[in-house]
Amino acid sequence: MANEEDDPIIQEIDVFLARSLLEKLYLFQYPIRPASMTYDDVTHLSAKIKPKQQKVELEMAIDTLNPNYCRSKGEQIALNVDGTCADETSTYSSKLMDKQTFCSSQAASNVSRYAAAIYKKGELHLTPLHGILQLRPSFTYLDKADAKHREREAANEGGDSSQDEAEDDVKQITVRFSRPETEQARQRRVQSYEFLQKRQAEEHWVHLHYYGLKDSRSEHERQYLFSQGHGLAENTELIKSPSEYLMMLMPPSVEEENEKPMAPSNVLSMAQLRTLPLADQIKILMKNVKVMPFANLLSLLGSGTDPTAVLRCVQQVALLVQGNWVVKSDVLYPKDTSSPHSGVPAEVLCRGRDFVMWKFTQDRWVVRKEVAAVTKLCPEDVKDFLEHMSVARINKGWEFMLPYDEDFVKKHPDIVQRQQMLWMGIQAKLEKVYNLLKEHLTPKKQEAQSAHPLLVSGEQRVNMAKAKVKQNYGQLEKEFQKQKAEMKSNDTSAKTDVPNIRIKEEPVSEEEPMDTSAHEGLNNGLVNGLHPAQGSMEPVNGHLPGGCIDRVAQELKAFVSSTFKKQFVLTLSELKRLFNLHLASLPPGHTLFSGISDKMLQDMVLDTGCKQILVPFPPQTAASPDELKVYALWEAGDTYDQHRQVLLELFSKNYRVRRNVIQSQLSQECGEDLNKQEVDRVLKVSFCSLW
Repeated sequence: MANEEDDPIIQEIDVFLARSLLEKLYLFQYPIRPASMTYDDVTHLSAKIKPKQQKVELEMAIDTLNPNYCRSKGEQIALNVDGTCADETSTYSSKLMDKQTFCSSQAASNVSRYAAAIYKKGELHLTPLHGILQLRPSFTYLDKADAKHREREAANEGGDSSQDEAEDDVKQITVRFSRPETEQARQRRVQSYEFLQKRQAEEHWVHLHYYGLKDSRSEHERQYLFSQGHGLAENTELIKSPSEYLMMLMPPSVEEENEKPMAPSNVLSMAQLRTLPLADQIKILMKNVKVMPFANLLSLLGSGTDPTAVLRCVQQVALLVQGNWVVKSDVLYPKDTSSPHSGVPAEVLCRGRDFVMWKFTQDRWVVRKEVAAVTKLCPEDVKDFLEHMSVARINKGWEFMLPYDEDFVKKHPDIVQRQQMLWMGIQAKLEKVYNLLKEHLTPKKQEAQSAHPLLVSGEQRVNMAKAKVKQNYGQLEKEFQKQKAEMKSNDTSAKTDVPNIRIKEEPVSEEEPMDTSAHEGLNNGLVNGLHPAQGSMEPVNGHLPGGCIDRVAQELKAFVSSTFKKQFVLTLSELKRLFNLHLASLPPGHTLFSGISDKMLQDMVLDTGCKQILVPFPPQTAASPDELKVYALWEAGDTYDQHRQVLLELFSKNYRVRRNVIQSQLSQECGEDLNKQEVDRVLKVSFCSLW
């Protein structure tokens, strides 16, 4: 009583429930605007709605005369979106960003507790809301600008190129006939995100008319916010007992659980997962992860889970491979299902996947071609099998994705023995189905039974490499002595015993000298693999004796000059290839056999009047560094010198130039009106080595 006296009732207000706009009234939440600008001043150009999705789009005009509006930015955005040409499809017909589009999203999934209230003459009238929508700026015009940019790039690249046009490559098309869709496949397709997005896109927009705050139509509609009849019979919803009223204010928790948003059928939170039985939890986890160590499985199931119960359940849905648990094939491919790639029934898929799993029990590596040859399945199905449990390695095959779990094998030998017996039964079935030979299987299995050779330390690898080097060195030394004796008997004046000499790869920069120190344990008197007693003509680490430098330089200069007079533009890679061919045609004992480095060859190219053309190749190119170095003879003394220089200037600015640009530049610089055939002749003469 004391509290009631401290908080007296000031006024009693009658509350009425208005039904005229029931299931028609929406609350729009606009973005925050400056205090000086209200939405009364904003002009709504258009509005449209998708009723089923409760999605609204509003188009509002922007005050371009406002001092805070940046006109240059507005013009630039309009230019990026519509380009220079204005037509009916243009977003901004005034060539200025003069409007903004707002797109809605649902602010709350359950709006039954919200209502719009209006107070008049001591009466409060409530109208339930049908939806609360938040309006946010839509930036679809940026997507349109990106599309315009891609179209312009495609148009530039799709024109005439600097190379000969070739006919489109004929591509083989594989035709597949779809199988009849099962009920389970149809349900999965209907519940997929792609299908839902397609259904939402198919709903048509309903265009609306916007009426301002002071419009007569708005005044008329606003009257519907008031209850049309004040009789108590029409407002029985507001006449409740205290207990009923309390129940309305605080509904039971069961109702809230029923109103949880639905997640996709293949998504389950960890909280929901732990409400399921242990066997179902393990099955769902293994079906999604596919390969998992036992320790990780225990951590996902919670701290209080009994490991013995987990071991009992996991053996029902998974098999042990290299100490790790791999989900069984019949769990991934249930009965009466088929392959999404080839339509092969689930039984055949299970046999093929079991074969892959069995192969990984024998070895850490599996070759995809071998699996395809044995199982006779399509490449897509085989790839799916391998991706479930392995990782592709370049030039090696597919490696099992997890390391050998030695801890689990030591702690649970009884489980390992039981799994080995299961694999023996699976192997027997596979031998009958695929006609496998036992003599081909037993050695691999024996090799795979021990996991220790798979774990090699760094020190062991170094020792193995040293032993292999010593073994190979002895064989190479014998072959070298044999070749040396044969060469001396055939030609006593020969100064070299190396018949196949190639340009030695070394860094061009002098800041990184080659490391010539002998390796510990391999100090055998060799310098770069050659004995110093082979003659004074031999280079040591790329440096020639003083008396041979002049003769080598003359011979090298003669080769470079003659080569660039035949082919005016060459990459370093092509030049080295031609030099190797030239060395192969020389007699034994020639001065060029003394060893020519990359730096010597490049310096000689620059000394003979050639220039390096810095072609701006794209950074993501797959070409080697030698293929990116381009050299060209600047003046050859023929009639195409000026044309060639113009072309080289063009390609020093861009690695790809269109033919019409080349033709116009040649006509402008050389003062000649060249046709297409003459331009082709200039290109072929200048860049014949690159064509």
